[in-house]
Amino acid sequence: MVCLGNICRSPIAEGVMQHKVKMAGLDWVVESAGTYGFHENEPPHVSSIKVCKENGIDIHHQRARKLKESDFENYDLLLPMANDVLSGMQTIGGHSFSTEKCPLFLDALFPGMLKDVPDPYYGTYEDFEKVYQLIDKCCDAILSKYGEQKK
Repeated sequence: MVCLGNICRSPIAEGVMQHKVKMAGLDWVVESAGTYGFHENEPPHVSSIKVCKENGIDIHHQRARKLKESDFENYDLLLPMANDVLSGMQTIGGHSFSTEKCPLFLDALFPGMLKDVPDPYYGTYEDFEKVYQLIDKCCDAILSKYGEQKK
């Protein structure tokens, strides 16, 4: 799960997907990162932590990290939260970048529509709630799409 600073969207997606993967009995490694390192080692945004906690998921222990070129070799999928994030991933990934490994996160819900998960950073708490609900639905779609392939 990849966003810009790894404190809003991608930590929510990491927490939600980890929870769903565990409930499904799958042996997946789910992590998150950002294309920029300006929040490295910081916890998720307080509203990301709160919205997850209200939905039974604890992400307070997560720490932001910057995406590395080696991540493109170490993970089967790298899911950008938005088109600008995908562009940053192409730069970071260099020769290791693969479009097949990096479909937009929302492609699982809206195939081929190139939709972004809205960045709630400058918004209200309600924006974080809307992002949580969107991510939750998309994680279900990702599990449906890829879960059977990995069993």
